[in-house]
Amino acid sequence: MSEQDATDDEEPQADLDLDEAPDGVDTDDIDLGEALDDDLVERVAESDPEAVAGELAALRERAETLDEQVARLEDERDDFEDRLKRKQAEFQNYKKRMKKRRETEQQRATEDLVSRILDVRDNLERALGQDEDTDIRGGVESTLRQLDDVLQAENVELIDPDPGEDVDPTQHQVLANVESDAEPGTIAEVHRPGYEMAEKVIREAQVTVSEE
Repeated sequence: MSEQDATDDEEPQADLDLDEAPDGVDTDDIDLGEALDDDLVERVAESDPEAVAGELAALRERAETLDEQVARLEDERDDFEDRLKRKQAEFQNYKKRMKKRRETEQQRATEDLVSRILDVRDNLERALGQDEDTDIRGGVESTLRQLDDVLQAENVELIDPDPGEDVDPTQHQVLANVESDAEPGTIAEVHRPGYEMAEKVIREAQVTVSEE
């Protein structure tokens, strides 16, 4: 047999060239499919059908449980948001009511104070309406006491330091330094008393200070 005959008798050896695959065939899919088929066949062959079915049932049950938990949490979130919105609305309404109440109380307090001051004014007017020869000093002193009572009821206190007291910058306004028998640097004389209300100075006392 000649070498040519031997060659003809051998079965043709076809080299698979993936780059020359037929049109429409993806060589990547061919390799991946074969790998997946081999892996799947091996896993199925090695697995117990009952165990696989149990795993699938457990996964299905777990998925249903998670869905229920998600739904419950979403309901709780919605309920919390609704309650939060209601609380915010209630708080805003509360602030408005408190503001209106404070304004009303302040208005009533002012009206009450003005009413009492009007009584003092009426007394002063009656005193001035007396005859010129009438001694009105007693009436004026009584009216002054009445006014002091009104101020005291409003927690208003007099700032009227005595000569020789130390100067308090928070309560006293120094007008000038003067010669005085008082100790140098102390109050010589009060020109106008001051007032404080609820421990807050609303008008400083005007004073002179003894020269050092």
